[in-house]
Amino acid sequence: MSAEEVRAFLLEGTRTGKLASLMRDGSPHVIPIWFLLDGDDLVFTTGAETVKGRHILSDGRVSLCVDDERAPYAFVHIRGGARGTLDDPALLDWATRIGQRYMGSERAREYGERNAAPGELLVRLRPERVIAQSGVAD
Repeated sequence: MSAEEVRAFLLEGTRTGKLASLMRDGSPHVIPIWFLLDGDDLVFTTGAETVKGRHILSDGRVSLCVDDERAPYAFVHIRGGARGTLDDPALLDWATRIGQRYMGSERAREYGERNAAPGELLVRLRPERVIAQSGVAD
């Protein structure tokens, strides 16, 4: 996929990302996330005390996969560095925009406020490597 195709793929519908990080003992941790793009960065929120939140604050190396589960199948895999900030003034705006994408306009504010509560991080994932393929089963 071209860079434009990757961007369109990532923003299509309500696809979730599957974010992989490492737990303290080195075992993998994979969890779905809601996200948006800001330029090349993926933006999402998470609690600072979650497994992924603690990992992002201490290390930041993550991997993310977004896929299309319908034939002929497609995916985008991103590896990069994630940086989380507490008390970010943009948290409510981003959380509301993400809520709109996944829950619709009528519930965007509700989800924005829920996901911009104290202790939540605004996270930016800066891609370092992108692998993308469409038509996997063609």
